[in-house]
Amino acid sequence: MGKPLFYEILEKPATSCIIGICCAIWFYIQKKSIGYSHVGLSYETAIEGHHWRIITSAFSHISILHLVFNMSALWSLGVVEQLGHVGLGVEYYLQYTLVLVILSGVLVLGMYHILIQRFKIEYFRRVTAVGYSCVVFGWMTILSMKQPSSKLELFGFLSLPISFAPFESLIFTSIIVPQASFLGHLSGIIVGYAIAWGLIHGMNNYWAVSMLGWIVLVFVFSLKRSSAYDFNFLEIESVTDPSLPSVRFLASGNGRTLQMSALPVGDVELV
Repeated sequence: MGKPLFYEILEKPATSCIIGICCAIWFYIQKKSIGYSHVGLSYETAIEGHHWRIITSAFSHISILHLVFNMSALWSLGVVEQLGHVGLGVEYYLQYTLVLVILSGVLVLGMYHILIQRFKIEYFRRVTAVGYSCVVFGWMTILSMKQPSSKLELFGFLSLPISFAPFESLIFTSIIVPQASFLGHLSGIIVGYAIAWGLIHGMNNYWAVSMLGWIVLVFVFSLKRSSAYDFNFLEIESVTDPSLPSVRFLASGNGRTLQMSALPVGDVELV
């Protein structure tokens, strides 16, 4: 008999929080009737400056089946949080989840760019990707390298050897769900191998917080620039203060002359 759910949530705090966030976003999308085109990531929206979609696409799901599959796999992969003794653990999980979200999204766009520009496959210009699958496939890959004896539990009854899970799941989802993003899943696997082999390393709390700060800045300003949301508090108005000196250049026969207007002089008290 397994542990009560409450204790498993305490053992997988980060995974539980991410699942809660994804479920809450799914509920909001359904309630507001938001389409995947409003939150998903595509090549066209990326070149228009909608870089915020790298984040929104990762945490958004449109169908309940898509959500259940990803969250079921993620819950099983949450065992990473309990493997601090082999160099993993909660901090490692959070740090490299951040890396997986960003790099897998960027890699997908890079693949789209090559297919469109080099091979002239215009289909990928309009493909819109949504879902947490990139990160799920990334953690499958990392766990298959770090803990090959583990099992991937899906839907509570399907068990796969983790060592084969990334490519088994890649083929399985491509056959069962034709609209599944093959390139998106593949990008997660590639980034996962790069992390597991140490090609991407050195993440710690300092770099994770710094990276998160830059992500928030890019997210907010790209959201504002794309006019998807109006951040009035970020408006900077030009102010002309007559009390300040003005500087201008005057053209003359010998070149340019710098002219500065004087500040108005008020009463001065010497103390």
